[in-house]
Amino acid sequence: MEEIQQAVSMNTLTINNVWMMLATALVFIMHLGFASVEAGFTQAKNTVNILFKNTLTPAIGLIMYALFGFAMMYPGDWTVEGVLAFGFGLDTAGAGDLTYNEGYTYWTDFLFQGMFAATAATIVSGAVAERIKISSYLVFTVFFVGFIYPIIGSWQWGGGFLSTLGGEEGGFVDFAGSTLVHSVGGWGALAGIILLGPRIGKYVDGKVNDFPGSSVPLSVIGVFLLWLGWFGFNGGSVLSAEPGATSLVLVTTSLAAAAGAIGGTIMAYIIFKRLDLGMALNGILAGLVGITAGADLMSPWEAMIIGLIAGGLVVVSAVTLDKLKLDDCVGAVSVHLTCGIFGTLAVGIFGAKAGIDQFLYQLTGVAAAGALAFGSAFLVFFILKKVWGIRVSAEHEASGLDAPEHGIRGYTIIFDE
Repeated sequence: MEEIQQAVSMNTLTINNVWMMLATALVFIMHLGFASVEAGFTQAKNTVNILFKNTLTPAIGLIMYALFGFAMMYPGDWTVEGVLAFGFGLDTAGAGDLTYNEGYTYWTDFLFQGMFAATAATIVSGAVAERIKISSYLVFTVFFVGFIYPIIGSWQWGGGFLSTLGGEEGGFVDFAGSTLVHSVGGWGALAGIILLGPRIGKYVDGKVNDFPGSSVPLSVIGVFLLWLGWFGFNGGSVLSAEPGATSLVLVTTSLAAAAGAIGGTIMAYIIFKRLDLGMALNGILAGLVGITAGADLMSPWEAMIIGLIAGGLVVVSAVTLDKLKLDDCVGAVSVHLTCGIFGTLAVGIFGAKAGIDQFLYQLTGVAAAGALAFGSAFLVFFILKKVWGIRVSAEHEASGLDAPEHGIRGYTIIFDE
């Protein structure tokens, strides 16, 4: 009997671990999605620069998470001694212990969480595109993903103070990161665009000038890759292959995305009097970000309501930012910050935990994460700006960053003579 129980336990661990590894791979695919969306929405003369940033961001993110982030994020009480004792962040001595977690192994845990960390930094890339120095962006990424993100993550997922706000009844809820990943990245993006200023010619004589993106098809491909990756982002956050919970999360995630597309389309038509593909695409992402905090708590109908509202919000947010002359090249602040905040607060309005107490817990989490994420990101960008600058020259901005920064162009047509 004992042998049968051990075999069943090992099989369960294997099934759960395989699902978590698959979810990790899906989250990894999101980086290709981000790269495609950003390259498609921005000008052709900056394509290589965009792709270079999106290539280096997950690379830096994973390394920094291995060296520092994983140790800082868990178990939630950050100390210098704890980080140093971890041996560069990865506990190779205990990694083979299969009792580490009933759902998956130590190595799978690290890689899954590391993908989340890299995602937070990627959000900043698109907002500050087309005028930031590549060196300044990469230095910012080192600090943001290596230290800022894991400290904030430790407050909730590491068992820190946000997770215990309500005592035994539970506190702040952020299932897969509407706040801890998306709004954290959104706060970093907002700090960046404030200090960088708008692109040359974006706001002239009270008029907002739209710069043509390099590839509409590439943007569509990117959004659908992100939607695909979100099955791992949210589905993997169940932290097991438990069929009921995983299936519900995948359903609420996809319905919110679908409703977000409708919400973005309707709101864009009301404001712009046209069927705006860009806003429909950002509506999908808005719905995904909006459902991420409570994907396991919502009914399908509630998921659609959240997605519909988020899809409308992303359009209103983008228009508002333009009125404030805050130039966000791809709508990252509107998608990830505005809808990340809404999605987090929605846990206190809709679903199994709805109530005034839960709403206040959610509001506390939003405020705490926002204060540290925005304050620290602003400080890092400000120091970089004073030390060696964060913006390229006007000449390079006008000609495009690909040739002066990288020596090649993203789109080259060669005619035979």
